[in-house]
Amino acid sequence: MFIQRFLGKRDILIPYFKFSKEIRDNLQSSLLKEIFTLRYEVYCLECHYLPTEEFQNGLESDEYDACSTHFAAFTLDNVIIGTVRLVQPEKDQVYPFESHCSIFENYEMPQREQAGEISRLVVKKTHRRRRGDSMEGVSSDFIEKGSAASIKPHGGGKKRGGNSPMLLLGLYREMYRHSRQNGIRYWYAAMERSLAKSLDKMGFRFVPIGPQTDYYGPVTPFIVDLDELNERLHKENKFLAAWFNDESIPLFVLLRALAENLFRGLFKKSKLS
Repeated sequence: MFIQRFLGKRDILIPYFKFSKEIRDNLQSSLLKEIFTLRYEVYCLECHYLPTEEFQNGLESDEYDACSTHFAAFTLDNVIIGTVRLVQPEKDQVYPFESHCSIFENYEMPQREQAGEISRLVVKKTHRRRRGDSMEGVSSDFIEKGSAASIKPHGGGKKRGGNSPMLLLGLYREMYRHSRQNGIRYWYAAMERSLAKSLDKMGFRFVPIGPQTDYYGPVTPFIVDLDELNERLHKENKFLAAWFNDESIPLFVLLRALAENLFRGLFKKSKLS
């Protein structure tokens, strides 16, 4: 296939990023030091969400890091640009979202071993697309229009590595594959409703499990069922379904995705002219 030969071993959808994972309890790894440094840069120095004096070593870490699986995104020249963790608390710990969010009285949480919480999702400032991007690096355009149909299979865009929604999608895929391999069916996340709505358009149907609260801005606790996600993707977006599950992408699916994006690009140009 021409596209795959052109990309070589790089990912067909996000060819300008690489991803790494660090399993639980390995807090002294060099990868985690890079992750904690990036979190310090964003949470403490840039957004001032956490006081710098609490992290004299320049590494932002907390009590949940030891019970989390950590994921990181890198440029092709090995510069860390994004990170997220999937928290599975110990028996004597609550989930991070429970410390600042409440849940509906009639909601019954799934078994702990089947669930994890998406937490500490950050993207380096240099890889956010425009001024309106959120702290997580999600562009304002994606917040408003986010859709799996808008994804370009070749990576898209003139600026390599600058497409923050693709970076987010890559991190989510790494978490998804890890979760499917380790019996994790549910993800919790505390986030803005607008982001949840955009993720829903890409197949991630996050369902609210509690009221909105103010935690560095308005956030709502959500849950997503990965079994439902997988079923939905196979019905609505075979390209993403194959990509998420590390399956071979049928040629006709790839060509159709390319054709749709070509048509959409031509249509957009005709409206602007």
